[in-house]
Amino acid sequence: MKEYTVEIKSGNKLAEFLGVFDENLNVLSKELSVVAYVDDGFIKVSGEKEKVEFAKTVIEKLLDVVSVSEPLDKSRILYCIDMAREGNLDGVEKIFSGVIAVTSRGKQIKPKTVGQKKYVDAINKNTIVFGVGPAGTGKTYLAVCMAAVAYKQKLTEKIILTRPAVEAGEKLGFLPGDLQNKVDPYLRPLYDALGEMFGYETYQKLIEKGVIEIAPLAYMRGRTLSNSYVILDEAQNTTKEQMKMFLTRLGENSKMLITGDVTQIDLPQGKESGLIHATKILKNIDGIETVLLTHKDVVRNPLVSEIVKAYVKHEEKSQKDIKNDSDK
Repeated sequence: MKEYTVEIKSGNKLAEFLGVFDENLNVLSKELSVVAYVDDGFIKVSGEKEKVEFAKTVIEKLLDVVSVSEPLDKSRILYCIDMAREGNLDGVEKIFSGVIAVTSRGKQIKPKTVGQKKYVDAINKNTIVFGVGPAGTGKTYLAVCMAAVAYKQKLTEKIILTRPAVEAGEKLGFLPGDLQNKVDPYLRPLYDALGEMFGYETYQKLIEKGVIEIAPLAYMRGRTLSNSYVILDEAQNTTKEQMKMFLTRLGENSKMLITGDVTQIDLPQGKESGLIHATKILKNIDGIETVLLTHKDVVRNPLVSEIVKAYVKHEEKSQKDIKNDSDK
């Protein structure tokens, strides 16, 4: 048996580290298979030597996170544990503390994972960025945040949101209302993010002025998109032809952010996803970068990460079974 003890002199920092009713300490105890408790300003950890040594590494990093005024919660604790197991804990607290944007209500938006930080850095450095990953990784939300910041800083004149309306066959004719009403169901996540960034009253005014434009992908044909941040969401549902059409709309002083989840393709069987095709053939071009996000970057309920992992594991097993059958 081994014991590790660390003193936290600040009562506020201790409270932030422990969480409500010591819930953070309970998460650490369960996930690291050690006994962790607080005793008069000291955090004490006991258990098997290797597990206590590992717990020490995690706790010291979590204290660094708290020291830069970042709150702890279960998702961040689990993320730090995962990073520690991979030996990638260095600088995690800097990732958590970097401000990307500020919402209309003053909430600071920050990266929550290494993957998200890499994604944001790629957007800052490149003209075209593909953000590819499962649901809950923040790829669409962060794209909208970056577009809003660019507009507020007068780095762009317009924000254009588009998405392939696969479910409606790109025709949209059977839906009631004008164009915006027709595409509303497909672009709701983008609306919500923009409303949060600008405030819903300002957001509506920007829509009316044409600063924010919403249109299905088919309406991009024949245009040149200049001085704009252009976000193509659900890009896994584009065909190769649609993706080529979209990418060649790029005009002067514009940036394109393309997001998608290649595990949720709704195209007819036999049609290759334009997203998959584009990331293959454009990977060696300067100014274009693809960032692959994984279940480790999921920032919704921690259960979402487990769901994504389960589906990935099932898909890998299915592919392996198919290969084994074909080899017989």
